[in-house]
Amino acid sequence: MIIKNVRILGGEPVSIRIADGVIAEVAPGMDAPEAIDGGGAIALPGLVDLHTHLREPGREDAETVQTGTQSAARGGYTAVHAMANTSPVADTAGVVEQVWRLGREHGLCDVHPVGAVTVGLEGRQLAELGAMADSAARVRVFSDDGKCVDDAVLMRRALEYVKAFDGVVAQHAQEPRLTSGAQMNEGVVSGRLGLTGWPAVAEEAIIARDCLLAAHVGSRLHVCHVSTAGSVEIIRWAKSKGWNVTAEVTPHHLLLTDDLVEESPVGAYNPIYKVNPPLRTRADVEALRAALADGTIDIVATDHAPHPVEDKETEWSAAAMGMVGLETALSVVQEAMVETGLLDWAGVAQRMSALPARIGRLPGQGRPLEAGEPANIMLYDPSARTKVDPSAFASKSRNTPYEGMTLPGRVVATFLRGRPTVLEGKLV
Repeated sequence: MIIKNVRILGGEPVSIRIADGVIAEVAPGMDAPEAIDGGGAIALPGLVDLHTHLREPGREDAETVQTGTQSAARGGYTAVHAMANTSPVADTAGVVEQVWRLGREHGLCDVHPVGAVTVGLEGRQLAELGAMADSAARVRVFSDDGKCVDDAVLMRRALEYVKAFDGVVAQHAQEPRLTSGAQMNEGVVSGRLGLTGWPAVAEEAIIARDCLLAAHVGSRLHVCHVSTAGSVEIIRWAKSKGWNVTAEVTPHHLLLTDDLVEESPVGAYNPIYKVNPPLRTRADVEALRAALADGTIDIVATDHAPHPVEDKETEWSAAAMGMVGLETALSVVQEAMVETGLLDWAGVAQRMSALPARIGRLPGQGRPLEAGEPANIMLYDPSARTKVDPSAFASKSRNTPYEGMTLPGRVVATFLRGRPTVLEGKLV
């Protein structure tokens, strides 16, 4: 197979020859009658998401491994990490192997299950971390995402345990006693709307504690969906000490602010903007963008959180938290980071492919587009402008905050080890 007329990381046009799932040659001018014409699209390594909710098993009304990986492929992803808050919870070798095998069966992208830190996500007893690590799924990322491991002793034990197999604990930083009944970011808007505020310190206090714990035991800590300027400063301080701390930011926290809860196109209290952690202020957004640009925040992760209509189209207080994001992630990053001059396409590839693969310990993903490397490739047209239509999503769920917005860019094609999963923007 030859993919011609593509620009690797936005460079000069070249052709990529693929043989047996591997990039065999990269050179200008290669052609063949059956060659795929990239039309001058940017070629990036297949994207890797460290934070995806696929909902299966248990909530197949919201998403399945099949529909979630279809959504991922359309977003340019060749690997995703499936979070553990399924039903039953992915806290045993049996459940993580079930998810892993479903991913292999559907084959649209690699699915790497995330194991729960605690049994049932209940925060009382460590889950079978070693058994999950030794299973066929080879779990290396563990998280109670959706809930915080708020017990400091339990968090320390988890950090100690995963060292044995080079694992990482991915913490959902939320002090539960400071967020009881919280509905949105604590600030001027929450005061005007009469909604219980979610203070920034509830996130920042847990991050500070866990950075200290990770340093104390010499383990790897990953901070999920950072959302405040204060969190950025704590992570920057931890990294200045040389501690093994990494962090992620979501596309929606790079673009959207808490003002939308009051001033959305359809009026106040639209649950489409209800998310955990909540949308923050413009100052927080600017701090997050700067931190992603300078490397304080390592990666972009979608926190793709599908919900059926009945769980979102209800009164604010009863609505589920979360947004779908796989199919819009790169467009939002282009809007927030590339078109503002904060990142070039090489920087995007590092933060959405190479570094997520490194944190998740995926040796076959996030590799440079060079001869001898796996042919995990996505083609992207940054000049396109697309009005977001959730009815066209491959995901089962439609809870996107971008409906009706015009975003830049379009995924043209995705290749998983040389096999096309998306061509001309459509699933193959």
